[in-house]
Amino acid sequence: MYVPSAFEISDPAEIAAMLAGIRLGTLVTHGPQGLFASHLPFLHEPEGGRLIGHLARANPHRDRAGDGQALAIFLGVDAYVSPSWYASKAAHGRVVPTWNYEAIHVRGVLTWVDDHERLRSIVTRLTDRFEGGRPEPWSVSDAPEAYIEGRLGAIVGVELRIEGIAAKRKFSQNRPDGDRNGVADGLASSNDPRDTLMAAAMNRDLKT
Repeated sequence: MYVPSAFEISDPAEIAAMLAGIRLGTLVTHGPQGLFASHLPFLHEPEGGRLIGHLARANPHRDRAGDGQALAIFLGVDAYVSPSWYASKAAHGRVVPTWNYEAIHVRGVLTWVDDHERLRSIVTRLTDRFEGGRPEPWSVSDAPEAYIEGRLGAIVGVELRIEGIAAKRKFSQNRPDGDRNGVADGLASSNDPRDTLMAAAMNRDLKT
């Protein structure tokens, strides 16, 4: 990922927070048959320096993954930026559209997990992570054991041992403050909830 210095996230605490908040990611590999990608939820295991997840055993990704090198891509907020929001448009007009977004790329060595107990642990930890905020969280143990055993046989676990991370936050930091504030205000007035999420994130960033 191309990361100009103005948009680079290098603070380990910020990167750790981003990894703690990952949800759906895109797993990309390159094997003899070319590129292949799968979309799956991930969880960061900081104690092991890896990402964990699982996908359907029927998914051909395992056979097409190549030598074990893989990339997991996670996107945060994103929004189109209209040049009409820039204060500098009125001053000189030398402005063009762009796109603001937040992303983290995690590169590493991919391992497929068939071990039954490890696979159950992955499923349980993912479930606990995403059910945790619910008033009555569902647990793997809520389902009949025979049913869970059957479902575990239909999936394969994924572990990505982290070797490199690139994190980027493109929130118009390369623009004058008047332009940045104009973008945040413009997005905040949008009817699209994705734009208002970006506006809130930009306003938080502007205050730091």
